[in-house]
Amino acid sequence: MSSETSSAPKTAAIEELKAFIKTQRDGRQVKKALAVKLLYQEHTYESIVSILDVSMGFIAKWKQAYEAEGLSSFPPQHKGRQSYLTQAQKDAVIEWLGTKDIWTLNELEYHLASEYGVSYESKQSYYNLFESAGLSWKKTRKVNPKKDAALVAQKKLISNGYWHAIAPRLNAAT
Repeated sequence: MSSETSSAPKTAAIEELKAFIKTQRDGRQVKKALAVKLLYQEHTYESIVSILDVSMGFIAKWKQAYEAEGLSSFPPQHKGRQSYLTQAQKDAVIEWLGTKDIWTLNELEYHLASEYGVSYESKQSYYNLFESAGLSWKKTRKVNPKKDAALVAQKKLISNGYWHAIAPRLNAAT
């Protein structure tokens, strides 16, 4: 009778863990829940280690955490890095970008350094600000100012013949 009463909570826990695993997108959380679920399904520590490629300590840690706190123990503890700009400052920069007709990366770098004392190591942070403002840092103008319509037309005439010249070779190869 005692085995029936102890298996009922395990069955409920297994079902709870299965549902959690199906809804999670973060692989780290899934791995933790899967380790505990396999343990509750009476897999040995050695088999779980070989299946999930984790340590025995990992399994024991997350089993104890699950039994103490439930599913709330699985989310990652890493909070990420604190942003250099506050949300209000980001909003001000995005508003500033909205007032300009033409944007350059150098202007944005200078503005952030002079107004907020922020200089990012990676250009990606600047690109993210442009994206937040709904702008593409690659396309700051609708028309290329160096465009020469006559030269473009001439290149089109020349390049149109290239495809036709290699088409017979492509057909012969197939």
